[in-house]
Amino acid sequence: MSQLNIDVNALIEQMGGTLRTMPIMDKSPKMIGIRTAGVWVAQQLHDQLQLPDALGVIDINFYRDDFSKVGINPTVMPSDIPWEVEDQHIILVDDVLYTGRTIRAALNEIFDYGRPASVTLVTLLDRKGCRELPFQADVIGMSIECNKTLKVSGPDPLTVSLTDPEEDSV
Repeated sequence: MSQLNIDVNALIEQMGGTLRTMPIMDKSPKMIGIRTAGVWVAQQLHDQLQLPDALGVIDINFYRDDFSKVGINPTVMPSDIPWEVEDQHIILVDDVLYTGRTIRAALNEIFDYGRPASVTLVTLLDRKGCRELPFQADVIGMSIECNKTLKVSGPDPLTVSLTDPEEDSV
């Protein structure tokens, strides 16, 4: 595993600046982070944007479409959305957009809470060329084309590392 020289804090600052200019910010948006590293990114964005409502947190493990293959993650934690989802404008935050399957699972979970007015997808890193489902982020910190696995570690400091696919299977 090798750590990348990415200034994650600078990326999050840039993402917050982009969000500030978007029309959703005039609609009292609510923010949800996808556990685990997505929550770390979301917390920094939530603080930076000074959103008045508490940060929502979801754990998508029970919504994964590969649940029967990989089993349950031993660290599954409860989701917590402390406000009504119905008709809200949601900012959904994750660390890495890769195949799109995590986002699909997150949307399924969110819709179990209610039907939002809109969902704006924000990701720290976008792994281009690997999408299996037709999702694209509205706000991206950085796009990366690679055949290695990206891992975001944190929460303080947030760092990004690369691993070869062979290392993941060992």
